[in-house]
Order: sequence, then C-alpha cells, then structure tokens
Amino acid sequence: MTTAMERQNLILTGEIVIEGRLIAASNATLLGRIADQVTVIYKPIAGERPLWDFPDGDLASREVAAFQFSELAGFHLVPFTVMRDGPYGFGAVQEWIDVDESADIVSLTESDHPELRKMALFDAIINNTDRKFGHILITPDGQIFGCDHGVTFHEEDKLRTVLWQCTGLPLSAIEIDQLEKIKSQLISWNLNTWLTETEIRALQARIDRLLTEGRFPTPSTEWPAVPWPPF
Repeated sequence: MTTAMERQNLILTGEIVIEGRLIAASNATLLGRIADQVTVIYKPIAGERPLWDFPDGDLASREVAAFQFSELAGFHLVPFTVMRDGPYGFGAVQEWIDVDESADIVSLTESDHPELRKMALFDAIINNTDRKFGHILITPDGQIFGCDHGVTFHEEDKLRTVLWQCTGLPLSAIEIDQLEKIKSQLISWNLNTWLTETEIRALQARIDRLLTEGRFPTPSTEWPAVPWPPF
C-alpha cells in the first residue's frame, strides 16, 4: 500500500501508461496507470476543444488552479492534480478516486451534508460552470471530492451547479473567517501561473461580494443555473 506522498511523487514523475479513454467526456480524458501503483486521469491540452467563452489559456491549467486553490484555501475537495508532460504532451494529471457505486448522489445533494455546503461555497468562489452530479465523487468511506474543473474561474458570473440547497443562506462565522483569510493571502498564491490577470481580478471580486453580501449566491435569471445534462 503506497502512502499519499508516494502516490503524489509517482503522479509528478512516473511514466503514464494509457489504459483507456472516458468516451462520455467532451475533451480527451484518458485513464492511465503509473508504475502499476497509481491510477490517474490524464487530460492533454492537445485534446481540448476550443470554447468560445474560454478563449484564453487552457482547461488543464484551470484544473490545476482549482486543485491548488482548494488546498491553499482549506477546502481539500479536489483530488491531487498537477500539470506535467505525458504520452500526448502537457496536460492535467489527476489522481483517480475510487467511488462507492451504491451511493445515491442525487439524494445526497438534496441533503444538508456539511461537505456539500463546503463544495457549494468552493464552486461559488471559483465560478464553476459545470458542477454536475457526476462531478461529485463519494468514496466507500464517505469522503466527498469534486472533479472536472476545466471550466472555472471565468471573469463573468457563470455559476451552474446542482448544489443550490444553500442558495441565499447566511454564511457562517467559520465561512466568513475562511473567506477573510483567502482574501488576505490570495495574492501570495501565484495563481497567475494558471489563470489570467482578468480571471484573478474576477476571483477577488467574487470573494469581496460574498463577504459584502454575507450569504450564498442565488441562481441567475439570465442563464441556466443547472448544467445540462445534470449528470
């Protein structure tokens, strides 16, 4: 059994052997193994389809930015993700998460589970445009992770999610404190390696707005609030 640090070192430096492709994904999403010890998802930049509303940068960089932001901000919701070279060039490489196939994700997302509230706040901050049921991972021991963060951090408000159960609810004192800490430290996190200056300014503005309003955002009336299809 490998430790988390050993798995992360393998993901950073080990040779990726492609074993298959997730055909339901709109961009190239490949299943790989490293040293017969770690399963990963590899999303090469070369396999991305251009998106009219994300003309700058690439989706893989936003995947990495979402992981780094999640860790630095204390959410710990995104599996270990790095940018590195692979069989088809540079791309995002993320540790595979084994899920509980019997878990009823729809019922869970309608509950007041604290990890889902945390994910709802995380998505509001990073402006996640694609939080589908299938992008919520529940492990056999009950941990919750989120995946597929390539269409995040847009400068325009585009929040689309299946997690609206917190809409309009006041932020807790703990959540406000977390946002204050993020605001004070954000500039030191060097997210400009992965995001444009415009995206970072918009990220700062979303944090300021959440602190000013003191509550979770409400669905927009100008665009669909739930991604389609929702799974």
